[in-house]
Amino acid sequence: MFQVRIHGRGGQGVVTGAEMLSIAAFLGGRHAQAVPSFGSERTGAPVVAFCRIDDHEIRLREPVMAPDALLIQDPTLLHQIDVFQGLGPDGYVLINTNRSFEDLGLGEFMAGFRRERLCTVPATELALKYVGRPVPNVPLLGAFAAISGLISLDAVIAAIREKFSGKVAEGNALAAGAAYNTALEAKKEATHA
Repeated sequence: MFQVRIHGRGGQGVVTGAEMLSIAAFLGGRHAQAVPSFGSERTGAPVVAFCRIDDHEIRLREPVMAPDALLIQDPTLLHQIDVFQGLGPDGYVLINTNRSFEDLGLGEFMAGFRRERLCTVPATELALKYVGRPVPNVPLLGAFAAISGLISLDAVIAAIREKFSGKVAEGNALAAGAAYNTALEAKKEATHA
Protein backbone atom coordinates (compact mmCIF):
# COMPACT_ATOMS: atom_id res chain seq x y z
CA MET A 1 0.00 0.00 0.00
CA PHE A 2 1.25 3.48 -0.90
CA GLN A 3 0.31 6.20 1.60
CA VAL A 4 0.33 9.95 0.98
CA ARG A 5 -0.02 12.73 3.54
CA ILE A 6 -0.89 16.22 2.34
CA HIS A 7 -0.12 19.23 4.52
CA GLY A 8 -1.42 22.72 3.90
CA ARG A 9 -3.60 25.45 5.30
CA GLY A 10 -7.35 25.92 5.29
CA GLY A 11 -8.46 27.31 1.94
CA GLN A 12 -5.65 25.69 -0.10
CA GLY A 13 -7.68 22.69 -1.19
CA VAL A 14 -5.89 20.07 0.92
CA VAL A 15 -8.95 17.82 1.29
CA THR A 16 -9.90 18.28 -2.37
CA GLY A 17 -6.32 17.41 -3.36
CA ALA A 18 -6.50 14.10 -1.47
CA GLU A 19 -9.87 13.35 -3.01
CA MET A 20 -8.64 14.09 -6.53
CA LEU A 21 -5.52 11.98 -5.98
CA SER A 22 -7.72 9.06 -5.01
CA ILE A 23 -9.92 9.61 -8.08
CA ALA A 24 -6.84 9.69 -10.33
CA ALA A 25 -5.58 6.43 -8.79
CA PHE A 26 -9.01 4.84 -9.20
CA LEU A 27 -9.18 5.95 -12.83
CA GLY A 28 -5.77 4.33 -13.24
CA GLY A 29 -7.21 0.99 -12.14
CA ARG A 30 -6.14 1.03 -8.49
CA HIS A 31 -8.02 0.99 -5.22
CA ALA A 32 -7.83 4.33 -3.46
CA GLN A 33 -9.09 6.10 -0.39
CA ALA A 34 -9.03 9.76 0.64
CA VAL A 35 -9.34 10.58 4.33
CA PRO A 36 -9.67 14.17 5.56
CA SER A 37 -8.56 15.14 9.03
CA PHE A 38 -10.79 17.80 10.49
CA GLY A 39 -10.17 20.05 13.43
CA SER A 40 -10.76 23.78 13.60
CA GLU A 41 -11.11 24.32 9.86
CA ARG A 42 -10.65 28.02 9.48
CA THR A 43 -8.87 29.71 6.62
CA GLY A 44 -5.14 29.67 7.23
CA ALA A 45 -5.15 26.97 9.94
CA PRO A 46 -2.91 23.93 9.37
CA VAL A 47 -4.84 21.13 7.66
CA VAL A 48 -3.84 17.58 6.80
CA ALA A 49 -5.46 14.96 4.57
CA PHE A 50 -4.45 11.45 3.59
CA CYS A 51 -4.67 9.23 0.53
CA ARG A 52 -3.99 5.51 0.27
CA ILE A 53 -3.44 3.69 -3.02
CA ASP A 54 -3.22 -0.07 -3.43
CA ASP A 55 -3.88 -2.92 -5.84
CA HIS A 56 -6.21 -4.47 -3.26
CA GLU A 57 -9.21 -3.28 -1.27
CA ILE A 58 -8.24 -0.80 1.46
CA ARG A 59 -9.77 -1.32 4.88
CA LEU A 60 -7.68 1.07 6.98
CA ARG A 61 -9.32 4.29 8.12
CA GLU A 62 -6.81 5.80 10.51
CA PRO A 63 -4.46 8.73 9.79
CA VAL A 64 -1.28 8.06 7.83
CA MET A 65 1.54 8.00 10.37
CA ALA A 66 4.26 6.52 8.10
CA PRO A 67 3.75 8.17 4.69
CA ASP A 68 5.47 7.05 1.50
CA ALA A 69 5.00 10.57 0.14
CA LEU A 70 4.46 14.07 1.47
CA LEU A 71 2.82 16.85 -0.50
CA ILE A 72 3.41 20.13 1.31
CA GLN A 73 1.15 22.86 -0.03
CA ASP A 74 2.43 25.61 2.26
CA PRO A 75 6.18 25.87 2.93
CA THR A 76 5.58 28.04 6.01
CA LEU A 77 4.53 24.81 7.76
CA LEU A 78 8.05 23.35 7.39
CA HIS A 79 9.35 24.97 10.53
CA GLN A 80 6.03 25.14 12.42
CA ILE A 81 5.00 21.50 12.63
CA ASP A 82 6.79 18.19 12.04
CA VAL A 83 5.55 17.58 8.51
CA PHE A 84 8.28 14.96 7.98
CA GLN A 85 7.18 12.76 10.88
CA GLY A 86 7.20 9.07 9.90
CA LEU A 87 8.72 9.57 6.43
CA GLY A 88 11.44 7.05 5.56
CA PRO A 89 14.55 7.68 3.45
CA ASP A 90 12.87 6.19 0.35
CA GLY A 91 9.96 8.61 0.63
CA TYR A 92 8.86 11.26 -1.83
CA VAL A 93 8.73 14.93 -0.83
CA LEU A 94 7.01 17.53 -2.95
CA ILE A 95 6.93 21.13 -1.71
CA ASN A 96 5.03 24.07 -3.17
CA THR A 97 7.79 26.65 -3.59
CA ASN A 98 10.22 28.03 -6.14
CA ARG A 99 13.04 27.75 -3.58
CA SER A 100 15.45 24.80 -3.29
CA PHE A 101 15.58 22.44 -0.31
CA GLU A 102 18.83 24.13 0.68
CA ASP A 103 17.23 27.59 0.51
CA LEU A 104 14.43 26.29 2.72
CA GLY A 105 16.97 25.22 5.37
CA LEU A 106 16.41 21.53 4.63
CA GLY A 107 19.60 20.66 2.75
CA GLU A 108 21.26 18.76 5.58
CA PHE A 109 18.04 17.00 6.61
CA MET A 110 17.24 15.89 3.07
CA ALA A 111 20.77 14.55 2.43
CA GLY A 112 19.62 11.11 3.60
CA PHE A 113 16.86 10.95 0.98
CA ARG A 114 16.91 9.93 -2.69
CA ARG A 115 17.33 13.18 -4.65
CA GLU A 116 15.12 12.05 -7.55
CA ARG A 117 12.24 11.73 -5.08
CA LEU A 118 12.57 15.31 -3.80
CA CYS A 119 11.03 18.16 -5.72
CA THR A 120 9.96 21.74 -5.33
CA VAL A 121 7.38 23.20 -7.72
CA PRO A 122 5.91 26.73 -7.72
CA ALA A 123 2.37 25.33 -7.56
CA THR A 124 0.73 28.50 -6.27
CA GLU A 125 2.29 30.54 -9.09
CA LEU A 126 1.09 27.98 -11.65
CA ALA A 127 -2.42 28.02 -10.16
CA LEU A 128 -2.51 31.81 -10.31
CA LYS A 129 -1.28 31.80 -13.90
CA TYR A 130 -3.70 29.18 -15.23
CA VAL A 131 -6.67 29.27 -12.85
CA GLY A 132 -6.49 32.77 -11.40
CA ARG A 133 -6.62 31.52 -7.80
CA PRO A 134 -3.76 30.70 -5.37
CA VAL A 135 -4.81 27.06 -4.83
CA PRO A 136 -1.75 24.77 -5.21
CA ASN A 137 -3.44 21.36 -4.84
CA VAL A 138 -3.95 20.48 -8.52
CA PRO A 139 -0.51 21.54 -9.77
CA LEU A 140 1.01 19.44 -6.96
CA LEU A 141 -0.94 16.42 -8.20
CA GLY A 142 0.56 16.89 -11.66
CA ALA A 143 4.04 17.13 -10.13
CA PHE A 144 3.37 14.06 -7.98
CA ALA A 145 2.46 12.08 -11.11
CA ALA A 146 5.84 13.04 -12.60
CA ILE A 147 8.08 12.19 -9.65
CA SER A 148 6.28 9.07 -8.45
CA GLY A 149 4.97 7.42 -11.61
CA LEU A 150 2.20 6.07 -9.37
CA ILE A 151 -0.51 7.88 -11.30
CA SER A 152 -0.47 9.26 -14.84
CA LEU A 153 -0.94 12.85 -15.92
CA ASP A 154 -3.89 11.63 -18.01
CA ALA A 155 -5.53 10.23 -14.86
CA VAL A 156 -4.92 13.53 -13.03
CA ILE A 157 -6.52 15.47 -15.89
CA ALA A 158 -9.47 13.04 -15.96
CA ALA A 159 -9.90 13.55 -12.18
CA ILE A 160 -9.80 17.33 -12.72
CA ARG A 161 -12.52 17.10 -15.34
CA GLU A 162 -14.59 14.89 -13.05
CA LYS A 163 -14.34 17.43 -10.21
CA PHE A 164 -14.51 20.71 -12.16
CA SER A 165 -15.98 21.97 -15.41
CA GLY A 166 -15.49 24.71 -17.98
CA LYS A 167 -12.66 27.21 -17.64
CA VAL A 168 -11.80 26.02 -14.11
CA ALA A 169 -11.24 22.47 -15.36
CA GLU A 170 -9.21 23.59 -18.36
CA GLY A 171 -7.09 25.98 -16.28
CA ASN A 172 -6.41 23.29 -13.69
CA ALA A 173 -5.49 20.81 -16.44
CA LEU A 174 -2.97 23.31 -17.84
CA ALA A 175 -1.56 24.00 -14.36
CA ALA A 176 -1.21 20.25 -13.66
CA GLY A 177 0.53 19.77 -17.01
CA ALA A 178 2.96 22.63 -16.36
CA ALA A 179 3.77 21.28 -12.89
CA TYR A 180 4.21 17.78 -14.34
CA ASN A 181 6.76 19.09 -16.85
CA THR A 182 8.60 21.10 -14.18
CA ALA A 183 8.82 18.08 -11.87
CA LEU A 184 9.83 15.72 -14.67
CA GLU A 185 12.70 18.04 -15.59
CA ALA A 186 13.79 18.29 -11.94
CA LYS A 187 13.67 14.49 -11.63
CA LYS A 188 15.87 14.08 -14.73
CA GLU A 189 18.40 16.58 -13.34
CA ALA A 190 18.48 14.82 -9.96
CA THR A 191 18.92 11.42 -11.61
CA HIS A 192 21.92 12.65 -13.60
CA ALA A 193 23.48 14.62 -10.73
